[in-house]
Amino acid sequence: MTFVVTEKCIKCKLMDCVEVCPVDCFHEGPNMLVIDPDECIDCTLCEPECPVEAIYAEDELPSGQEKFLELNVELSANWPVITEIGDVPEDADDWADVENKFQYLER
Repeated sequence: MTFVVTEKCIKCKLMDCVEVCPVDCFHEGPNMLVIDPDECIDCTLCEPECPVEAIYAEDELPSGQEKFLELNVELSANWPVITEIGDVPEDADDWADVENKFQYLER
């Protein structure tokens, strides 16, 4: 099992989860983070740290978020590892409760 960053992270990218990760499995894209499932050790530390509740265990993904399992695999292979909190988007709070953000994903 692995943990998965879902749609709620798009345009929020708050990064609280990054600092608690003991294995550096987070990767940073332009407006979202993803988890490398090959590096994730299922420690559960990141899930409660996410202020927008964008991280789920793969077997607990909400309906409609299943595609993010494969998306995390794909994007983690191309995006750089992030190990500490970086710049949070200035408008992150404006996006926290927005639904259906997939069209805003920047690769």
